[in-house]
Amino acid sequence: MNRPEREAAARRIMEREMPAVPPELYVDVMRRGARMLRRRRIARRLLWLVVCAGTLAFLVWALVARPWVEPPSQTTPPYTTGW
Repeated sequence: MNRPEREAAARRIMEREMPAVPPELYVDVMRRGARMLRRRRIARRLLWLVVCAGTLAFLVWALVARPWVEPPSQTTPPYTTGW
């Protein structure tokens, strides 16, 4: 199939009348689409809630545990002046 034949075939396809969509199908598709969007929105909000709760829990733990502070040495006894 050469280029002019392909262009003619493409034009014939594009010039055809579009098939009619039954009205009840349109209503079903719109309802399902709205439901999908609603579920995605809820899932996105739950995900953000989990991320924020995890961040908050980490911050509270870090403030309480203070992991950046070096623990006191356990190898030598504390210095006392009462020899």
